[in-house]
Amino acid sequence: MTDSALITTGLPVALAIIMFGLGLSLTLGDFRRVARTPKAVAVALFLQVVILPMVALTLILIFDVEPLLAVGLMLLAASPGGTTASLFSHLFRGDVALNITLTAINSVLAVITIPVFTNFAIGYFDVDGKLGLQFGKISEVLAFILIPVVIGMFVRTQAPKFALRMDRPVRIFSIVILATVSVGALIGERDNALDYLLQIGLVTALFCLFSLTLGYLGARILRLDQPSSVASSMEVGIHNTTVALTVALSVLENPIVAIPSAVYSVFMYPFAAAFGYAVTRERSHAIESRPA
Repeated sequence: MTDSALITTGLPVALAIIMFGLGLSLTLGDFRRVARTPKAVAVALFLQVVILPMVALTLILIFDVEPLLAVGLMLLAASPGGTTASLFSHLFRGDVALNITLTAINSVLAVITIPVFTNFAIGYFDVDGKLGLQFGKISEVLAFILIPVVIGMFVRTQAPKFALRMDRPVRIFSIVILATVSVGALIGERDNALDYLLQIGLVTALFCLFSLTLGYLGARILRLDQPSSVASSMEVGIHNTTVALTVALSVLENPIVAIPSAVYSVFMYPFAAAFGYAVTRERSHAIESRPA
């Protein structure tokens, strides 16, 4: 699996294209928005960068997850929000601009958070073998994430109409490549796939539900408005699993570490849709029940 052309060459190139597409949707104003809405950005980033890995670690310890799968779940928790978070936010009346800002910032932060949390997990769970994400490999992660985003932003400033036309094709491409690699990761470990699914399936499903709920309720508790809370929920719950898969398969070169991200990608979209429908419907009922 890890020696195939799909993984060694295709997946990093695919991720670069996806992140280039993200860059096409960004402007410098998205980063400046931090100064205009500091509380919303700070709350969502705190939930995603600090609390979410703690939730993942708690689930790992409760369910006694196998070490390599545990590393994979921590890698998933450290991955940035997915580019489709803004689409789900739009569908359920969230603050799409906030999603774009959070995705941009978290994609940059991932250059630090992915090595930190992954190395913590490798050490904490005492993983045997050569598995390790040395900080010397940060340049690889940087190439996968940051450089294509910067290029995409530059192209947008020079050719805004092209950037607009490419938005939908890149989103479709990202979903197709995610599905392909997720299935490939499971097939590559097909001899043990059922055992892995039995062990990690429930954990990843719970992690997805907790992530969506945490993003929404955490924002509401800290008194963010409904659109910001929906945006926070989608950003925290929808991960860029392509980043996690690329790191697991191309950098760490271990298909078992990729299993949690592959399984999570199966749950992520239907759970996000169901959760978004639930909170939107609940909010509509609450508004309708208020006295005139």
